[in-house]
Amino acid sequence: MLILILGLVLFLGTHAFTMARGPRARLVERLGENSYKVAYSVASLVGIVLVSIGYGEARYDPANVQIWYPPTWLAHVALLLMIFAFILFVATYLPGHIKARAKHPMLAAIKIWALAHLLANGDLASLILFVSFLAWAVAARISLKRRPVSPLAPARAATAAPAGWRNDAIAVTVGLVAYVAFAFWLHPILIGVPVVGAA
Repeated sequence: MLILILGLVLFLGTHAFTMARGPRARLVERLGENSYKVAYSVASLVGIVLVSIGYGEARYDPANVQIWYPPTWLAHVALLLMIFAFILFVATYLPGHIKARAKHPMLAAIKIWALAHLLANGDLASLILFVSFLAWAVAARISLKRRPVSPLAPARAATAAPAGWRNDAIAVTVGLVAYVAFAFWLHPILIGVPVVGAA
């Protein structure tokens, strides 16, 4: 459980630091833009690796007690929510109506992903993991709302205008394909937990 917590502190702490615009700006000035990006990427990578290892080990930790027992039907709700999470995740990289309406589709995808897994899992390790990510995503969205608008924002918005429905169709198609692949094959292989059969 300790590895999981350390990984969360490192990964989410690194991402949360970007919300502190003053300290971030001072650190970028001290290290330089490229050095900061390298340090940020390394810390994030180490953090997510520790989270993955820690969560895998925590499932067999005697300290990982069951806090509550989700009813079976919530697993089906979680499966449904994950469809939207995958589509939003893909839409992050495809300017279109979905991305424009969601504004920050990556954060929306993380919130849906975390909520879906909280509905389907009641053990302590899962609660620590998914509540942490959900709280961070909510805080990050609030931080973005409060962030001053850059003078360059109108120009950036013009160059990143939605590309019609084509990108939305691609986002939906790729998201659905990724969802099916993950639900039927990748989740049991990578996470060690069956999804469809468990629902």
